[in-house]
Amino acid sequence: MVMAFRGEVLSVGALLDAALDAPTTVPNPNLGVRHTAAQNAADCDKLIRDGEALDACWRFGILQTLDDYTSALRRGGPSLAAEVFSDEPPRIGSSEVDAAFAALADYLSERDGWQLPAWVLDPSRRTTAWYPAVPAIFRDEADQESPDAFRRRGILITSRSLARA
Repeated sequence: MVMAFRGEVLSVGALLDAALDAPTTVPNPNLGVRHTAAQNAADCDKLIRDGEALDACWRFGILQTLDDYTSALRRGGPSLAAEVFSDEPPRIGSSEVDAAFAALADYLSERDGWQLPAWVLDPSRRTTAWYPAVPAIFRDEADQESPDAFRRRGILITSRSLARA
């Protein structure tokens, strides 16, 4: 079955005008935090037990936590967003992923000015030279660009690794 488009095709200018005329939504900080680093770490644990590679935990654990944090930051500012990291993520048996959760919290707290939870400072949350989802061709770039919070924990990423759409 083929369906024909029956809508109106708008110009870019008309789309921009419609966006400007749309009512402004006000974020609701009272919704609280929907997902936490601890919940995402538990999901990573299941991925690892199911045989997924560590890069899957980077995507579905670390980057998902970044998305959850960004959503909370938009709704309620840094104090609400920091709650994403309030509960310590469970250890999943991968030093790389355990270190990455701490590195992400450290990086975001420094960037957005909130106090680190104590679990982030645990010196055992470190690994040795992990390049999560960084192709070999970009590893030299990651060696130079990795933010300090990640580098200190042995995680080497490029400046684009934390970029989200």
